[in-house]
Amino acid sequence: MTDRGYRPPRALSPLREHLRETFWFAPTLTLICAVVLWLVASAVDEQIVAHLQGEGAYDEISDLVSIAEDTKTIVVTVSSAMMTFIGVVFSISLVAVQMASGQLTPRVVRIFVRSRISKLTLSVFLATFVFSLLVLSSYESTVDPRRVVSVPFLQSVLTALLVGLSLLLFIAYVSSTLRLMQVGPVVDRITRDSFHVLRRMPEGGPQEGALPAETGQIPHAGRAGVLRDVNVARLVRVARRQGVVLRLIPRLGDFVVPGTPVLAVHGGPAPARHALRYTVSVGVERTLHQDLAFGLRQLSDIALRALSSAVNDPTTAVQCLDRIVQFLAAVAALPLGVVHHRDRKGAVRLVQDVPGWADLVDLGFEEIRRCATDSPQVTRRLLAGIDDLVALAGPERQGPLLRHRALLVQAVERSVPEAAEREFALLPDRQGIG
Repeated sequence: MTDRGYRPPRALSPLREHLRETFWFAPTLTLICAVVLWLVASAVDEQIVAHLQGEGAYDEISDLVSIAEDTKTIVVTVSSAMMTFIGVVFSISLVAVQMASGQLTPRVVRIFVRSRISKLTLSVFLATFVFSLLVLSSYESTVDPRRVVSVPFLQSVLTALLVGLSLLLFIAYVSSTLRLMQVGPVVDRITRDSFHVLRRMPEGGPQEGALPAETGQIPHAGRAGVLRDVNVARLVRVARRQGVVLRLIPRLGDFVVPGTPVLAVHGGPAPARHALRYTVSVGVERTLHQDLAFGLRQLSDIALRALSSAVNDPTTAVQCLDRIVQFLAAVAALPLGVVHHRDRKGAVRLVQDVPGWADLVDLGFEEIRRCATDSPQVTRRLLAGIDDLVALAGPERQGPLLRHRALLVQAVERSVPEAAEREFALLPDRQGIG
């Protein structure tokens, strides 16, 4: 194995990814920041008034009071309209997401949940609403420059800036949501996420060498669910301190139930149970944090729905095949099957089973091939993609590709009786039918 270009994962990497899968953390943090910003701005406004009173500049204080009173109408309007605006905007957005999940796959909802612009927009909207309410509480009933304690001048300016930022983010958010309803941007986002997983994964293969004898297994003690990811940094650290090698038994994306073994221990006694807390994350659905095959799973799902009789959209299936071929071409020359995570001294401490080349090829082509025989656009693109991958893959990896090609040809020959139509359907074309 070579670790060229690989950076060991940080200990907080799984936590950061899990927070990205939530929609509450960023708005909550922004609300706290809005309260802190108001406290700071309120203190600055009080200091400005106190300084001017100390200098006897009562005319300037009167000017500030007049400006603040003029902007009070804006602040009142913002505070009363912002929550309604938030409700309308996100109601429309949820309808758009529902349409996208119905047309493509329900798993595209995670793109909306992880979208930075979506979270930033909601966060700024809520911050503007809360900040404007707090600013209203700063207005005083008296306008006498000798008795006034604070004039919310800076607070009013900040409110206006937040409103302007909200409008700019609203434009960006609408544009982002509309892109979510388009097939091209969605499959491109899935592909880019898959390549992020690939870049975070160290290269490895089954030729790494024999592991020490297995000395124990650690069962899963949490709730049943899908194995989403593992805290690699923590597992490597625990294995190094214990002087053992840990092996992850299920693959990422497998469904695990309490009592089934998740870690095998090689070369020594098993680490204490408390040392392995928060090292294995189980949830209700898969994520693309570490799951190499999940991107292909999503692309295949979108293509299958497009090829169903209810949708009948072969062009979408071709777009998915474009990305499937792109991803398989990127991994065609990489060692797959087993990943070895090392400690700082270069010793292997964690062994992880990942999909091999044949697994990825089957995942990308098997189901689409079975549904594509009635669509010459898809069969032509599928044949062209397989031929391109055969040229890129080494001789030892051409077998799965040639098998799918032969099966596709046989299926088309059985389902298309006319020789001319068979010849047309079996002509490789990178655009399907351009």
